Amino acid sequence: MRETLEQLRDTAGHCASTPAWTLSNPDLVDALHTIHDAEQMLTATKLHLIREIEGRNLPIAQEAANTAVWLRERLHITIHTARRTVDLAKTLDQRPALDVALSTAAVNTEQAHIVAKTVQDLASEATPDMVDLAEKALITEFADWEPTILRKAAQRILTHVAPEAADEADRRATERDEKRAQQTRAFTLTNNGDGRFRVTGWLDPEAAAIVNAALDPLCKPDLESTPAQRRADALVEVCRLALRTEQLPANGGDRPQVVVTVPYDVVRKELGVGQLDTGERLTAEQVRRLACDAHIIPIVLGGQGQILDVGQQRRLFTGPLRRALVVRDGGCAFPGCDRPPQWCDGHHIRHWTNGGDTALNNGVLLCGHHHRVIHRGEWEVRIADDGRPEFIPPPYVDSERRPRRNIYHRRT
Repeated sequence: MRETLEQLRDTAGHCASTPAWTLSNPDLVDALHTIHDAEQMLTATKLHLIREIEGRNLPIAQEAANTAVWLRERLHITIHTARRTVDLAKTLDQRPALDVALSTAAVNTEQAHIVAKTVQDLASEATPDMVDLAEKALITEFADWEPTILRKAAQRILTHVAPEAADEADRRATERDEKRAQQTRAFTLTNNGDGRFRVTGWLDPEAAAIVNAALDPLCKPDLESTPAQRRADALVEVCRLALRTEQLPANGGDRPQVVVTVPYDVVRKELGVGQLDTGERLTAEQVRRLACDAHIIPIVLGGQGQILDVGQQRRLFTGPLRRALVVRDGGCAFPGCDRPPQWCDGHHIRHWTNGGDTALNNGVLLCGHHHRVIHRGEWEVRIADDGRPEFIPPPYVDSERRPRRNIYHRRT
């Protein structure tokens, strides 16, 4: 077998180095299918090897905690992938029909995982004969279905092979899924080390429905962002809304808030790069934008790190002053924006670090997106003679830079 595998590796290397452009269109498609089938057969072979390795206790003998950990170190894969691989190897050892299906590429690896999980779940809900029928049906009748559709079919497979037992099995399966979803619910915010944070987690169906209901109204389609970007923005907006409700529990005796520490160049009269209380760095533009937010507390440092000032609520657009902004602007004041006032920040037209007052004639309501637009400096905002905000577009939008207003929120 070892000699065969070495020849196989040489052949695979030769295929990888052969240019694909030499193939005709039909040959190109045939080659893709051939490689895909070979991958499934090789996966079955790898699973057989893993099962034999585990059966000989090689991982334990080499001081690994278990086979999954041993695979992670040997194959440089994630522990999640390693565990799924070990589980599938065990299932193939117990389910000869599924083993043959993967070994002959009748099913692919993703489909095999679904079939394996299905027969494992059914083992506690149906008779062995019913489980065998379900496995056979998934392999022979539904093998042409892609994994997402196959998974849905697998959830109702008893209705297909044993309808008399399906209702009771569905009830037990629903209870089991609900319990598992509750036990495994999680939310993780991981620093990726490159200025990005990765959000991962699991929710039960009810919680997911609540989250979707909160995010969907904030995911209005636009041409400047992808659906994934809009969902990310919506998540942040929902949290902003929660902070504004003043109904969140206290955190260390204070209301939840974001603290930004930022050096201040007294000579040049400008803010430098800031730092959140979590240790993450922010650009000067981000600091200026955050300082407008009603729940951002700016801590300004001098040249030797001494605290020059800690922002207070009087600097922020709260209380009667915010209500006045809401009455005047009606929502985001940027031209064409329909965001309501509860989604908006009070922005200082002349920033407070430059001596700007927290006053009606120096403030304007902006949603998160347009707040970022204004802080980039290409658009300008000012209060016109009639006391309402107007925006001056950059030359690439309007070469004459004619003032624009938001007419969406007008009441008269």
